[in-house]
Amino acid sequence: MAMRSSPKLFALLSISAVMSIAVALHSHAYGQASDPAQTKPAEVPIIGPKAFIDYFKPTPVKGRLSKTVWGAKDVGPRDTRNGLEDASLTEWNYWDGQILRGADGKYRMFASRWDQALGHDAWKKSLAVRAISDAATGPYRDMGLTWPDDQGGLGHNVTALRLPAGQYAIVVSETRNGDVFTSDSIDGPWKRLGSITVDQSRYKSLKTPGDTQESTQLKPWKASNVGIIARPDGKFEIIQRSGQILISSNGILGPYAVMGDSIYRNLPGLPQNDMRAYEDPAVWYSGGWYHVLVNHWRDRRAYHLISRDGVVGWKVQGLAYEPGADFIRYTNGTVNNWYKLERPGVLIEKGHVTALTFAVVDIVKEQQQGNDGHGSKVIVVPFDGAAMDRDLADIDKRAGS
Repeated sequence: MAMRSSPKLFALLSISAVMSIAVALHSHAYGQASDPAQTKPAEVPIIGPKAFIDYFKPTPVKGRLSKTVWGAKDVGPRDTRNGLEDASLTEWNYWDGQILRGADGKYRMFASRWDQALGHDAWKKSLAVRAISDAATGPYRDMGLTWPDDQGGLGHNVTALRLPAGQYAIVVSETRNGDVFTSDSIDGPWKRLGSITVDQSRYKSLKTPGDTQESTQLKPWKASNVGIIARPDGKFEIIQRSGQILISSNGILGPYAVMGDSIYRNLPGLPQNDMRAYEDPAVWYSGGWYHVLVNHWRDRRAYHLISRDGVVGWKVQGLAYEPGADFIRYTNGTVNNWYKLERPGVLIEKGHVTALTFAVVDIVKEQQQGNDGHGSKVIVVPFDGAAMDRDLADIDKRAGS
């Protein structure tokens, strides 16, 4: 891993109209680029003492690391008992992977799966599933379809949350238009509550961050890459693929108001190339900040953004992750390098992030044709969110004093 840039190198980023903070520059070793001719990516500014990627912790080994399990050799020896996977790769490709901990102390993962024999492009037919494990990192046991009697279990972009009243909710998008399923129990049964509605009277909902209010015609809302949280103030917040923030004061179904343009547009420190390639945003609240992770699928790099109110004032807080940075490391020192890391999800325990999930692919997705020894699974990587929250707790106040 490359050394961090000199601490003498600083840049100033405005935290508001009346406040500015010092920004340190941070860099890491870079993996294989999607374009062989691509130059080394620009360094990513940070506000705190270190970037998001530096808080990942070594992953405990649950079983013997395998060199013969499915996947490209570049991934390296790996633990098939980490996360959720079909180790034989005779049935399923797995995707998504939001984890919630139940009152019984066990962990539930809400994910999607499809027939691996159909290749990666069959994600459009993916079905929502639930899985269970005694430990956060796995292994997770597939418990079957989450709502088998509703469109045959259809569900993709699966995410889950606990509602303020104690119920549980699952939201799906892309293949379904923001459908919400709820249950009194984390283990179901799950019933469809309805579909999310969006008020576009002030701002139009954009398809991607590359679209603009001026160039986009008003169209019915289409749910894509929906990330959702129940805010501490009782409202619900969505960030969608476009990077727009949506807020509901009237429950999980909305209507949600589109609060403005994409938070990525013209954001200092966030690369503005190929904006349509930004996707898979994850949102949460911890340590007094709202956090967003967003992945640039073409560059295969993800970024960490923070805001005090979760709507405006977003700032880049460093590199979140990238495949070549050697951050997926077991406690014995072995490193895994998946070709792509997508659909990040955070596990929050006692108010802090303790692990992240990633849907991982061993080769270029379009090259997965089925029955070819290549596929996808969900991995779980431990994370020291308590340390990150301590480091960021009053960083804006200290920088502005």
